[in-house]
Amino acid sequence: MKTVAEIIEQNAFSHSDLVTLLAAEGDDLKLIYDKAAEVKAKYIGNKVYLRGLVEYSNKCRKNCYYCGIRLGNAKVNRYTIDDDEVVQAAKYIKQLGYGSMVLQSGELMTPTFVDAIERLLLRIHEATDHTLGITLSMGEQSEDTYRRWFDAGAKRYLLRIESSTKELYYKLHPDDNTHSYDIRLEALLTLRKVGYQVGSGVMIGLPFQTLDHLADDLLFLQSLDVDMVGMGPYIEHSDTPLYQYRYLLPSVEHRLELSLKMVAILRIMMKDINIAATTALQTLRADAREQAVVVGANIIMPNVTPQSFRKQYFLYQNKTVVKDDAFAYHEQLEQAIKAIGCEIGYNAHGDSKHFERTPLMSLWGYNY
Repeated sequence: MKTVAEIIEQNAFSHSDLVTLLAAEGDDLKLIYDKAAEVKAKYIGNKVYLRGLVEYSNKCRKNCYYCGIRLGNAKVNRYTIDDDEVVQAAKYIKQLGYGSMVLQSGELMTPTFVDAIERLLLRIHEATDHTLGITLSMGEQSEDTYRRWFDAGAKRYLLRIESSTKELYYKLHPDDNTHSYDIRLEALLTLRKVGYQVGSGVMIGLPFQTLDHLADDLLFLQSLDVDMVGMGPYIEHSDTPLYQYRYLLPSVEHRLELSLKMVAILRIMMKDINIAATTALQTLRADAREQAVVVGANIIMPNVTPQSFRKQYFLYQNKTVVKDDAFAYHEQLEQAIKAIGCEIGYNAHGDSKHFERTPLMSLWGYNY
């Protein structure tokens, strides 16, 4: 067998190579983290780009087994933020110098919803002098919808696969047309076709999940040739069907370590993509996002959702809800980023260098 030191110096990685890296401990794990930091410094630099996150609506047509805002959860108080409040949040994001925002919601496909997002995108751009980069995360949509939103100014889209293994995917979702693995994959390919910077990601530390699954996830993301990745630990929610399998969960410490390993290994594999230090990491440990930045992440998404809505967008339990004033929280975040030797890339979109370096014609190719 190859050693960890030999594997991380390669340009290509087999499934067994990745399992070896995911199982690494002690000095071998430090080698992985150090290599990831070296790759990030060379290809990305030390800037961290901030995306102001607005959780637009918790209304959703999906019944995913792991999600707190699933359609079948009658305990959720459903909301949609008024357009004026979203536009005000966008102005605030610009004022903070973040350069970009993320507009996230549950998945809806109604004409009313599609029209509303299109109008909202146009209003945001007008209100911010077309200076903000906008990422959408609103699930599976038709090609026409993706094109309308792209033409209205959204240039990045995050659609997580959650698990690239079909068998495990259907342990997380009902096996029906509303939750089809093939439809999810087709949506990712359509986003590429339309011209978005495409993002995906997986949950880490799931019940039933093995290192083999995670190795497959890494190979999937590489083969999909994503421009950005948002992946983080699975955190249970008591009002979901998957909660009954919580006895199968790895410890909090192990889920954190697995998440950091996945970030570091993906950075070594895909040197110039954007990798987010996800909000879910903070639920496991207060400084976990900063740890992820040290080992390869370069995106952080501070939550600027109006306070009155934050407690209603609980995808998982114990979600960190920042109650501080946005400026006070921003100052704390800036100090934390400086403490790990990085700086904030102010007033910049922070687009994926991978996307910028990708020849246009390659956007039409896919061979997974």
